[in-house]
Amino acid sequence: MILRNKLLLAQLPLALALVVVGLMSYRAVRQMGVESQSILKDNFRSVRDAQAMQVALAGLNSDAVSQALHGASRESAAVDADLSRFESNLADQEDNITEVGEAEATHALREAWDRYRAAFVDFRGTAEPTSSYVGRLEPLRAQVTRPLATVFALNMDAMARKNEEVRSQVDRYQVLLVFLVLSASAAGLVLSATLMGRILRRLGILRQAVKRVGAGDLEARIALRGSDELSAIAEDFNQMTGKLRAYRQSSLGDLFQAQEAAQATLDSFSDPVLVFDAKSALTTVNAAARAAFSFSDQDQDVAKLPPALREAVERARTHVLGGRGAYVPKGFEEALSARTSGGEAFFLVRATPVYAIEGGVVGAAVVLQDVTRLRLFDDLKNDLVATVAHEFRSPLTSLRMALHLTLEGVPGPLTEKQQDVLYAAREDCERLQGIVEDLLDVARIQSGRLELSRRAVRVSSLLERLATDFRREAEEKGLALRVEPAPEGLTLDVDPERLALVFSNLLNNALHFTPRGGQVEVRVRMADTPGRVRFEVADTGPGIAPEYQARVFEKFFQVPGAPRGSAGLGLYIAREIIRGHGGDLGVESALGKGSTFWFTLPAT
Repeated sequence: MILRNKLLLAQLPLALALVVVGLMSYRAVRQMGVESQSILKDNFRSVRDAQAMQVALAGLNSDAVSQALHGASRESAAVDADLSRFESNLADQEDNITEVGEAEATHALREAWDRYRAAFVDFRGTAEPTSSYVGRLEPLRAQVTRPLATVFALNMDAMARKNEEVRSQVDRYQVLLVFLVLSASAAGLVLSATLMGRILRRLGILRQAVKRVGAGDLEARIALRGSDELSAIAEDFNQMTGKLRAYRQSSLGDLFQAQEAAQATLDSFSDPVLVFDAKSALTTVNAAARAAFSFSDQDQDVAKLPPALREAVERARTHVLGGRGAYVPKGFEEALSARTSGGEAFFLVRATPVYAIEGGVVGAAVVLQDVTRLRLFDDLKNDLVATVAHEFRSPLTSLRMALHLTLEGVPGPLTEKQQDVLYAAREDCERLQGIVEDLLDVARIQSGRLELSRRAVRVSSLLERLATDFRREAEEKGLALRVEPAPEGLTLDVDPERLALVFSNLLNNALHFTPRGGQVEVRVRMADTPGRVRFEVADTGPGIAPEYQARVFEKFFQVPGAPRGSAGLGLYIAREIIRGHGGDLGVESALGKGSTFWFTLPAT
């Protein structure tokens, strides 16, 4: 039996209950109609005949009284009509006897009427109407009136009694109908629920089997017998699970398991991971990403990331899919704050390419490294460094002053050997003072308190002052310092003191790392990018290896094997100052061919 027929069969008890209730209602209404018709047909007919006979008798009596008192009567036609009316209704009553005692009363009425009619005919021809009416006709009329009243009363009582019986029967039918409705509805619901429950139990078996397969149990089978659609579905389901089991055991199944293992591996990472395909579509996120940013299997969209973090992810993805290799952040300063389900956190965005077997890039894996704790430690370190540098500043100033006064002979004359020692100590103090100033600049940069006092500055005058300040030092080290003249009338809106610090750091490095006999050159020209001015500081030193060129701008970094100089903060400070001006700073270098540090600034 097909499922549709079973569903219809489940509704059949309710339909039968409705049919039974309808039939009983019809029978009750019809029965009440029959009872009502019985009252109208039998008793009302007798009452009507009795009333008509009373009217006819009253007419005859009125005519007799008029004749007895006044000697005048109505026309014969009117009298004959009353006689005929009484006779006709009496004959009808004799054919409509329905109540107990009604036959005796009707028979008595017939006898009394026959006597009265004969006496009435004689009365109309008598010479003494008064004595005849009083002595004979009136007593006979009274004999007619008594059985006539009895017939009328019997039928009126019968009508009242039958009306009450019908009312009682209506009440019984009402109770019976309510009982039948409730019983039929309850029976129909029970039978329908039973049949529907059998169908739902079969559906429940299907559902449980589907859940088992969804949980990975491919041994699940459904044992449903029958010829309906559910049995067919169960058979198809069993075939499907068998094929899935065979598929899992095949090489494709191994690939599927490998994919599941890869997803499990991604889910084991504590940092959020997002995987993009070659078309930049987000294909996979791990459990950490789903927990932090409310990703779901149905909703995997980078739009769920906070705006700043989303831009960084898209930048890293574009970098990797563009064939430029892995995307690696340059330091903690690139950490981005983002609101997650667990609160505010800091993330560093990293990205690596996903390669195909042939070697091409087919995707990008972006890791959001949670550096919240490391960022806290870095902030603590920076605060400590800033505090120590600030505390060093006052005693170091006093020490420098003491060395300066001592070398000038204020405490007394010094020997030549003492002077050499003190000169070396003063140089170390000067270097230490520079380190302290660099540390304080770094602290101001990281706290966002680096202030720029911009004003219009002629580039030519700035370069002339640099040539004057550094030319003597270059000559002492046996180096040639060449400063190209700036374009005529070139003016920039910059902080001259900060920009001088940038040039100072770049020139100090160039003079420090360039061997004797080398050359340092400062150049300025309009950049290829419209509205930009490019400055360059080139040297003929040993150059920087490619793997270190991106790191030379990090705090405290020094190229391995290079001569020791400052604390490794100068280039970091220079880059932040240039960025504060809206420009950029970079390096171009090759081993054995020197280095060129460049930066750009917006032209006014």
